Amino acid sequence: MADSGRKVGAVAVIFTTDEKLLEINREFLKHDYLTDIITFDYCEGKTVNGEIYISVDRMRENAVLLKTTLKNETRRVIFHGFLHLCGYGDGDERKRAVMRDREDMYLALAEAE
Repeated sequence: MADSGRKVGAVAVIFTTDEKLLEINREFLKHDYLTDIITFDYCEGKTVNGEIYISVDRMRENAVLLKTTLKNETRRVIFHGFLHLCGYGDGDERKRAVMRDREDMYLALAEAE
């Protein structure tokens, strides 16, 4: 995150079910579909604060679809949430490509450890 010029404050990562994430999606975002992650941004200036809700059901299914391990998919989704908190979006194809490149970079760094 240092490469984004931000520092970490308080970030909660909450693992939950499809049903709970769908409920959150409907209530707060007015979306009626399943998703793997919802991020609530409470950042203050350059300090990253927020909540990242992750569906374990979606992660398991996506790991199979993407032919990766659950550990790798978990890392990807967590990085995705932190990238949102750092100001990255994924609302269009160009932004999704940038987001995916950043996820891949952080995954490579995590695997190198």
